[in-house]
Amino acid sequence: MKEKEIVRNGEGENYNYSQDHCFIKLSSHRTNGELSFVEDTLKPGFYLGRHHHKLMTEVFYILEGEVELIFDDESITAGPGDTVTVPPNVWHAAKCEKGGKMLTIFKNGQFDLYLKKLSKLSDSDFADAELMKSISAEFDIYEE
Repeated sequence: MKEKEIVRNGEGENYNYSQDHCFIKLSSHRTNGELSFVEDTLKPGFYLGRHHHKLMTEVFYILEGEVELIFDDESITAGPGDTVTVPPNVWHAAKCEKGGKMLTIFKNGQFDLYLKKLSKLSDSDFADAELMKSISAEFDIYEE
């Protein structure tokens, strides 16, 4: 990164999915693929299925509401001001029944580029399990 960047409240490249409205606050393009920040507005009933990463570390910082992070050995309910760090190779899922907001920090991951790729897919692409598996693997997301 050669110059400062300011991304104001309600700004940033955004992707409004059925369960989550994401704003990219720091693109991995600005950090040589090493870091990205995503502000997630979690819609009521949000659920992120069980998965892990081989290289990426995820840091969840809760801004509003309660988010349940589910691991193989325990579940953690995190509220405003709580931070949960998930290192590589740790299986996890997340849910937020009433809706909330969090900042997710991705170290060694290009999750912002994953969101961009997903935004260009058709319904038939999402229905293609092999395609989705290959896209996920391209961005270090593994469900099995």
